[in-house]
Amino acid sequence: MPRILVTPRSLTATPHPAVEALRQRGYDVVYCQAGHMPDENELIGLVPGIAGWLAGVEPVTPAVIAAAGDLRVISRNGVGVDNLPLPLLAERGIAVRIAQGANSPGVAELAIGLMLAALRHIPQADSGIKRGQWPRQIGREIRGRKIGVVGCGAIGSEVARLCHALGAQPLVYDAVSNLAARLSFARAVSFATLIAESDVITLHCPASASGAALIGHQEFQAMQPGTVLVNTARASLVDAAALRLALDAGQIASYAVDVFSEEPPRDLSLASDPRVIATSHIGGYTEESVDRSTTIALANLLDVLEAPN
Repeated sequence: MPRILVTPRSLTATPHPAVEALRQRGYDVVYCQAGHMPDENELIGLVPGIAGWLAGVEPVTPAVIAAAGDLRVISRNGVGVDNLPLPLLAERGIAVRIAQGANSPGVAELAIGLMLAALRHIPQADSGIKRGQWPRQIGREIRGRKIGVVGCGAIGSEVARLCHALGAQPLVYDAVSNLAARLSFARAVSFATLIAESDVITLHCPASASGAALIGHQEFQAMQPGTVLVNTARASLVDAAALRLALDAGQIASYAVDVFSEEPPRDLSLASDPRVIATSHIGGYTEESVDRSTTIALANLLDVLEAPN
């Protein structure tokens, strides 16, 4: 009986009916610890004998792949693959598949929600009232604001569309494609122009291969005072030390973030800052996104496992 490993937190906390239906197709379904991102040691213990892997964002090391002697395919329930050792997988002939576009609506809507929360100080008002206070910080409307969207894949393009629908002016930049120029409702600009002119900057691009930050001291200094920065993509895109200096200097009014280098973070110095709005990697964690991504990821998985020899 072929074995399939399932590790995305959205699918282990509450097993999805489509995943459980694999058992009727003759597969043995193996889960990691429920609702938990598995570490290297747990994965090394799980992967022997696994033919297919329905994977999340957990780091997959060469040691894990070395232990996965029967692995034929890794199917992501999202689009990011920077957690996978792609050259090693290619060398081993292990197929990699992604759920293209499945999480885009959910992540895009969260990005918009974080923008509005930051511009209108919603978390501060909520926490103040719950403490018996009546906080009234003057906010800013998104209408008429310049919203810089970095990365114009499925998520970034949807964010730009939603911003335009709200009356904002999307400025878009993509380093690896010409998609930005094709968005009729947005203005394609250089990265430097986007950094300098945007009232809100939202990140929707992959991490760099080197792991170097996209937003560091130089970029923060070039931003307008009071800029809102939203990150629903990758924690490594933002230099944490430079971010703290920018927050203290007022260059950044608010940092709204859904991704951390360690999840959950043990170091809460950033997440607990009152100028930071933190969410627990919930961008694609909606009923609709989970259903879409699971359906696509399973189809991709079975396409490889059940392909004729």
